[in-house]
Amino acid sequence: MNLQSQHRSPLISLYESKHNEKDVVQPHHHQNHQILYILDGEGICMLNGVQQALKKDCFMIIPPGVEHSIHSHSKTSVLVLEFDAGSLGEDIQQEVIPYVFQKACVLQLNTFDSSDVRQLLRKKLYEQSHRDLFWQMTLKNSLSEMLIIISRSYTQEAADLNSLRVEQLKRYIETRYFDIRSAEDLANRLGISKRYLQQIFKEYYNMTPLHYLTEVRIGRVKKELLETEKDIVSICFEMGFESLSTFYRLFKKMVGVSPNVYRTTYKSK
Repeated sequence: MNLQSQHRSPLISLYESKHNEKDVVQPHHHQNHQILYILDGEGICMLNGVQQALKKDCFMIIPPGVEHSIHSHSKTSVLVLEFDAGSLGEDIQQEVIPYVFQKACVLQLNTFDSSDVRQLLRKKLYEQSHRDLFWQMTLKNSLSEMLIIISRSYTQEAADLNSLRVEQLKRYIETRYFDIRSAEDLANRLGISKRYLQQIFKEYYNMTPLHYLTEVRIGRVKKELLETEKDIVSICFEMGFESLSTFYRLFKKMVGVSPNVYRTTYKSK
């Protein structure tokens, strides 16, 4: 086993742990919280005496004091995230951490959440390596975001694969409408073709994902027009529209009047 642990923060530590086939990490425990991400390989782990399978893209959630061990069935690379809970904000300490670490487990996130968490892990590795201004603060912020994503994943219910995919996609559009660039971007996150994405979403909701994205954005725009004094160009930017002229055209097509007329007509009512 080889641990690469350079450039770690004393409070938040992210490093790679490499294991050869048939390697065994003997039972042990830690005083801090740990999340292990399986980059590649497979094996089994023991968490408090319970055996669970490990495979690529899964996470081990290990609360402080929990005895655990790993038996590798193949060459395995693991990212080890260890942190002192006291380094994070009080709300994260009191609400999120107890929820995420309520028990030791192996977790498989959905496609979108897994993609977001992997990106946050990349960001942590970058910050540790480059140590730019406020790098430790950035580590804390990205860790908090990662813990929130994991905590939300606990509430998701199982369903058939296509139903799960479109529900994940719908939820992703509703929460990340400002950050979506194209149907290709959405398809890549699900690991399916754009054509198949359009097909299964339309089967469930009778519209394409991008049409639903526009509906969500326009709905948010209408709310902002009536409840704030923000300039229309600011609202357009905030909702993810790249072109003001496209925004005006879509708004009038879906609402029947321009944003200015909508605000003037309904704001006083």
